[in-house]
Amino acid sequence: MQSKATDPTEYINSLPEDRKVVMTQLRKMVQSNLPKGFAEVMSYGMLGYVVPHKLYPSGYHVNPKDPLPFLAIASQKNFIAIYHMGIYSDSKLLEWFTKEFPKHSSTKLDMGKSCIRFKKIDQIPLKLIGELVKKMTVKDWISLYEGQLKK
Repeated sequence: MQSKATDPTEYINSLPEDRKVVMTQLRKMVQSNLPKGFAEVMSYGMLGYVVPHKLYPSGYHVNPKDPLPFLAIASQKNFIAIYHMGIYSDSKLLEWFTKEFPKHSSTKLDMGKSCIRFKKIDQIPLKLIGELVKKMTVKDWISLYEGQLKK
């Protein structure tokens, strides 16, 4: 479900009340742990966290007019999603996260390549998400991204 909201506040305010609460908590956790340099934007109808053009002028290879995406959070129809490109691109980070997850949640990890899905919105391990978010700097992400492009 892509939102037509033009800014993060409008996005949050457009959600049902139960989703508004959890998305606000998740957004605050991301914002308070995200390394310096990333910027919050609306990206693909979700709350996106990107490397702005001022730090990475090349932008996203799919559409260079877009800043380089790193992370997004979204309220989807049946779940809350976190899309973390670092997990998709860094096997060590993925391994760390999959080992840590059971220590923070009694639910089974529901994950795609870069998508972490939470069907029980009251059981999102916010502290773990905060730890995940701060594990990769802008410099780390650009280096990893460029390494993947060369493959």
